[in-house]
Amino acid sequence: MQCNSEKDDSNEVNIMPSEHNGTTSETKHADSRDVHSAEENQKSTIDPNLYLYDDDLETRPHISTFISSIANYENTIPAATDPDAKPSPPSARMGTLIGVFLPCIQNIFGVILFIRLTWVVGTAGAVCGFLIVLTCCCVTMLTAISMSAIATNGVVPAGGSYFMISRSLGPEFGGAVGMLFYTGTTLAAAMYIVGAVEIVLTYMAPWASIFGDFTKDAEAMYNNFRVYGTILLLFMGMIVFLGVKFVNKFATVALACVIFSIIAVYVGIFDNIHGNEKLYLCVLGKRVLKDIPIENCTKEDPLLFDLYCPDHKCDDYFQNHNVSRVKGIRGLASGVFYDNIWPSFLEKGQFISYGQDSVDIENLGGQSYNQIMADITTSFTLLIGIFFPSVTGIMAGSNRSGDLADAQKSIPIGTICAILTTSTVYLSSVLFFAGTVDNLLLRDKFGQSIGGKLVVANIAWPNQWVILIGSFLSTLGAGLQSLTGAPRLLQAIAKDEIIPFLAPFAKSSKRGEPVRALLLTIVICQCGILLGNVDLLAPLLSMFFLMCYGFVNLACAVQTLLRTPNWRPRFKFYHWSLSLLGLTLCISVMIMTSWYFALIAISMAIVIYKYIEYRGAEKEWGDGIRGMALTAARYSLQRLEEGPPHTKNWRPQILVLSKLNDNLIPKYRKIFSFATQLKAGKGLTICVSVIKGDHTKISNKAVDAKTTLRKYMTDEKVKGFCDVLVAQEIGEGLSSVIQTIGLGGMKPNTVIIGWPYSWRQEGRNSWKTFIQTVRTVAACHMALIVPKGINFYPESNHKIGGNIDIWWIVHDGGLLMLLPFLLKQHRTWRNCKLRIFTVAQIEDNSIQMKKDLKTFLYHLRIEADVEVVEMNNSDISAYTYERTLMMEQRNQMLRALGLNKKENSKVDSHNEEKRNSIDSDGPESSETPDITSNKDESTEKADGNLKSTVKPDEFNVRRMHTAIKLNEVIVEKSQDAQLVIMNLPGPPREVRAERESNYMEFLEVLTEGLEKVLMVRGGGREVITIYS
Repeated sequence: MQCNSEKDDSNEVNIMPSEHNGTTSETKHADSRDVHSAEENQKSTIDPNLYLYDDDLETRPHISTFISSIANYENTIPAATDPDAKPSPPSARMGTLIGVFLPCIQNIFGVILFIRLTWVVGTAGAVCGFLIVLTCCCVTMLTAISMSAIATNGVVPAGGSYFMISRSLGPEFGGAVGMLFYTGTTLAAAMYIVGAVEIVLTYMAPWASIFGDFTKDAEAMYNNFRVYGTILLLFMGMIVFLGVKFVNKFATVALACVIFSIIAVYVGIFDNIHGNEKLYLCVLGKRVLKDIPIENCTKEDPLLFDLYCPDHKCDDYFQNHNVSRVKGIRGLASGVFYDNIWPSFLEKGQFISYGQDSVDIENLGGQSYNQIMADITTSFTLLIGIFFPSVTGIMAGSNRSGDLADAQKSIPIGTICAILTTSTVYLSSVLFFAGTVDNLLLRDKFGQSIGGKLVVANIAWPNQWVILIGSFLSTLGAGLQSLTGAPRLLQAIAKDEIIPFLAPFAKSSKRGEPVRALLLTIVICQCGILLGNVDLLAPLLSMFFLMCYGFVNLACAVQTLLRTPNWRPRFKFYHWSLSLLGLTLCISVMIMTSWYFALIAISMAIVIYKYIEYRGAEKEWGDGIRGMALTAARYSLQRLEEGPPHTKNWRPQILVLSKLNDNLIPKYRKIFSFATQLKAGKGLTICVSVIKGDHTKISNKAVDAKTTLRKYMTDEKVKGFCDVLVAQEIGEGLSSVIQTIGLGGMKPNTVIIGWPYSWRQEGRNSWKTFIQTVRTVAACHMALIVPKGINFYPESNHKIGGNIDIWWIVHDGGLLMLLPFLLKQHRTWRNCKLRIFTVAQIEDNSIQMKKDLKTFLYHLRIEADVEVVEMNNSDISAYTYERTLMMEQRNQMLRALGLNKKENSKVDSHNEEKRNSIDSDGPESSETPDITSNKDESTEKADGNLKSTVKPDEFNVRRMHTAIKLNEVIVEKSQDAQLVIMNLPGPPREVRAERESNYMEFLEVLTEGLEKVLMVRGGGREVITIYS
């Protein structure tokens, strides 16, 4: 940079004359240069091509610096480390298959697939069973689409689904969803444990029952489940407490078991395509029997006869019907599918039989003997609740977000592919089971008609133990995963401090384990186990998952409909209507399945949401709806005033400063159109005009001006408020408006002010008002938008195509990125494409800079073409010196004319005194020529100043060089753009007319040859973020 400075100086010497006159004004000008030269010399490290932005670059980073820091962002959160452990090698970044798809597969396929799906198909029939599975899969698919929108709405933080949802949707939604997700996960662990016990006791080791023969007494069976479930819970809790590593390793084994078991079932279905001769049912009339060996399945057999004919008094149904043997696995070729098409819903206590004839299903005799009865009342909606846990687990992939190489890509693809895969398996299983297994065997929930065997296991190849062992291990693995994940989820919620009473559970042990959270999880899980029945647990935990999924869908739909600026999901297949449909399905399924369980879950969600939202807030009861509305408005304003909004919630709340002409009509009508296009009907817009004068005298004008202002707002569809202020000075009035406008937290954060086109003609007052406003806006930490060429801006009812070019020189909070995105939400600009240009400094690597900028835009979810402009030629041209000299000479002329006006005013006053003296004392002819000679001398003095050759200020030359060079590049690249958005350089710190006039000239040069320009200056805070 020193070499460049020397080159600049040498160019100055060659171009400028060596002789010049030493006038008093030049001496003062030289002195003023010396005063600020020391300060300016400290900025010698700034690229000469960007010197116009020297004040900004002191406090705001250049783009190359900013995006390089963003490119090095790491989204993983360091895990708790053992001080005695050896340093672990860096973890491998997982892809879509290993990181998302397979974990989702493992968590979606669960215990219901093995122990309840055949019963669901038999009870509901092929058609209704298919609809049950399809409904559940549609809920999770729609929720996965919403989840994908969240995952692609910024950098996905490590920490799992709760972190992703809460950071994207806010503490209220996040806390409610988190607690519902926690409760559902904990109850899922209870269901897995009870399911694992059911597999062992019912199908593998029925001799282990400690409450007698549970095939004859359902309560004995459930008591067994409670006791063994408690023992298994304590054992699994100890494993989770002592060895999380074992849980993670066991997950691989469980996944392998699930996949191998499903493959075994499919192979078995085709292996038994013509049926299985090894499995027969004993049927009395149309009723299926249990506890009868197939060789004793005859009416004359003493075992059966003695059972139905005690004391030689036979049961009427036994007397009137024959006993037959029916093949249980009939095969796809048998046509049994047509027998299983229609539903066979029963009430509790009715017999399982072919058809719905009351003679066959009703227990008219009062005794059941060994006939199998329905243990619960079934319906379409109840079966949805029982089956729904089979499709949960869609958030398993997002739980590993910190370990994914590209979470924004892997989570949507992996989750949706996992749902499609599992849905295909479930839907095909419904059809295959209906086409393979006899209707009576499908409806036999516990396989009592075939000696207490698992129906699915008897379909599989090569034998039933493949499914029994595989289903037990996979269910055990799923339970361990739930017991591992739930405490960590609770600890994460507690650490966020959004629910104060959970604070004790935020603490960890010395090994970093959430012991307290684990203990609470075990207690809640034990409550679920005490229910003892999978058919009761499944609908209950379905409620919590449905509420969780419903909240996710609701929040996504609301953010889309409210057009939240930070809501910019990159997922192309997302639409708010899908989220709304998902929410509707969730609520419908909840109410249909079990209204009382739904009330429990909804009440819990509302309590948590309102507790987080209103904790510490004073309640006030008003009179009627208006009182409630006023209370809500007051509370909302007070909440907003608590602090500035989070970056993700920032949106431009606009204050439009409209200039009025002599007829009190807004001078630039299209500034209202632009405000409408920028806001798209959302947020706060206030339009204000300032009239010069005394309010007590022209209050009627102010009222008329406000009426006109309101009419313009209505015509241009600006939704907001307007006002007119009367002040002695326009500048002071604008300053007062900017400082005081708004109420509480509803204060504007962005000011739109028109460009003073006639600043050269109107003189100092015009630019003084503009620059004073710029300074006031900066002091209030508000953003500033200055549209230039406003009359060329499009109407709100027009649609335009082309490019919106962003020239990003200085990072001032990201407002330059946010504004074009907001404009594109309006139909006028929707078809425009974004192009982002930035300038590489001499030491920058433009190739890497472009790559980093593309990465940054990817994280911002903004689609735009990127170009890095290299301005290697920093030599200052003769034209730059000439333009600077013209600017400075104009300032001197204005200053000289200002002095002349002062002198003339003094002469005029002196002349008036002489006239008075002449009138009283007589003529004094000798004084008149002196007056003329004084004017001539003054004019000659001004002309001499103008004619003198003045060396331009070095720093003015540099700024002019920036303006000219940037303008050349911008015009070359963006002359045909529909809109050019660029950084507005900061105003001069010194309140001097020359510096202010120079600043206006620099801006004119910077924007020459551009039809529509939007100059933007941030308010000093971040308004856009890469985080979700």
